[in-house]
Amino acid sequence: MNHITFRPKGVCSAKIDFDLEDGKIYNVSFLGGCNGNLKAIGKLVEGKDAKEVADILRGNDCQGRGTSCADQFSKAIDEALA
Repeated sequence: MNHITFRPKGVCSAKIDFDLEDGKIYNVSFLGGCNGNLKAIGKLVEGKDAKEVADILRGNDCQGRGTSCADQFSKAIDEALA
């Protein structure tokens, strides 16, 4: 299992941690941000295909910032898969 730590930019969360194994996402956690919503994202993506998750979350916007914690998570996944 490969552990990933990502520092998002332009959002409330300060850190995203997750594990990748065989192209699947596990153990997602966000430091900061909207706690309940980000915990829900972690539960929804547990065991899912990483590329599919990134494709779904990419481009999500929060309050006109041009990004969001979910969008930053997609960037973290993209980097991890590259």
